[in-house]
Amino acid sequence: MKMLKLTAFIAALLLTLAAQADVLQDIKPLQDRWAEVNYSMTEEQKEKAFPELVKQANAVVAANPDKAEALIWRGIIKSSYAGVKGGLGAMSLAEESKADLEAALKIDSHALQGSAYTSLGVLYYKVPGWPIGFGSDKNARKMLEKALSINPQGIDPNYFYAEFLTEERDYKAAMSYIEKAKQAAPRPDRISADQGRLQEIAALEAKVAKKLKR
Repeated sequence: MKMLKLTAFIAALLLTLAAQADVLQDIKPLQDRWAEVNYSMTEEQKEKAFPELVKQANAVVAANPDKAEALIWRGIIKSSYAGVKGGLGAMSLAEESKADLEAALKIDSHALQGSAYTSLGVLYYKVPGWPIGFGSDKNARKMLEKALSINPQGIDPNYFYAEFLTEERDYKAAMSYIEKAKQAAPRPDRISADQGRLQEIAALEAKVAKKLKR
């Protein structure tokens, strides 16, 4: 009986790993295209490219409706598009992004090393607060610190927490997280994204260094 239970457990585990591999393969084109759009295009080009990328993300979510990874990447793409679009249209995209990320957390809060928490934190400190939007510095800090508890050495959670702390004018603390972001291990499957993020880290470091000298 124990052998049968063990065999069933192994079979279920193999099916889970296979399903995870499938969704990671599905989101890879989204990751690559997002990096290309986000870091290699002008603002005008981005505004034209993001709607098509949202459609691609919709297709990935439709094929993987119960996978947190698919929802996370659609949320990231919509959030990035909102940043480019601006205006009232941006707010609706931000709301949709928030819904995707919250849905992903309900499925698997640790998916993609807690990326849903990171992206939600970013939304909370970039979106205006009430009555215009749902922005909240308190919630931003909570989400970003949760992301760091899951992935303390990651380039993204450290960079975005540093950016948040910079906006909070806590420049000394921000610099410490910038240093951690710079030291993050390279992601072999995210080379373009890492290159773009390192440029953003360098720009933030220069900004914070000036503030600390005053």
